Amino acid sequence: MGRLSNKVAIVTGAASRGEGVGNGAATAILFAREAAKVVLVNRDLGRAQALEAQIRSEGGDAAAFAADVTRPDAAEAMAAFAVERYGRVDILHNNVGIGSPGTAETVDLDAWNQVFETNLTAALLCCRACIPRMRAGGGGSIINVSSTAGAIGLRGSTGAVAYVATKAGLQGMTLSLAADFAAEGIRANCLIVGTVATPMVAHLGEAGRERRRLAVPLRTEGTGWDVAWAAVYLASDEARWVTGVMLPIDGGFLAIRAWPR
Repeated sequence: MGRLSNKVAIVTGAASRGEGVGNGAATAILFAREAAKVVLVNRDLGRAQALEAQIRSEGGDAAAFAADVTRPDAAEAMAAFAVERYGRVDILHNNVGIGSPGTAETVDLDAWNQVFETNLTAALLCCRACIPRMRAGGGGSIINVSSTAGAIGLRGSTGAVAYVATKAGLQGMTLSLAADFAAEGIRANCLIVGTVATPMVAHLGEAGRERRRLAVPLRTEGTGWDVAWAAVYLASDEARWVTGVMLPIDGGFLAIRAWPR
């Protein structure tokens, strides 16, 4: 406990969109349990306030903030709120994300633009708003949440070209952030999340969850907590010498393949 003492964290997309604990909610809860002060950013204020109440019931410190961070003014207001409320910004956890079906031939262009705006532009805007505040505090940690989908091609689906492109883009953005701001003590790392069970994929049902479990070399189901513990490490001073890293949280999915016989 206390690994994030005296740190202020912003978690975007913090509250789960359905029953259960998503990556953002788990991360916000663990950040608070590790003594960070946490700004919970969601478009839906009610969900963020419910998460705030949960964190406060455990003795943590959190504040809900309603914002659509695809808008530059909203991202700036988010960072300003964190400084006004808690005095600084040390950690930015970019967790906002959506998907849309379609291949390069079939994807709807409006959907393509919305996915890029939500998954990639929002992360840029949040970084742009938070980096000056981190600089003022002597450094910070940016954590982007990507996906194994952004690292490999996916067969056997209806296509997810927009989602895959944006998740790969987050990895490239992370490398650029790490390079551009390392000399100022601002670290940037990326979580490559595998087939974790979260409210976002609840529509797949039990059969879908079992298929995803069996696709993982460890043959166990990942959860938002697995993602959150990795985020705690990257946000903490334990990772003070870690930047530009793509960290898979995937049960070995990217690294391990069946040997052809």
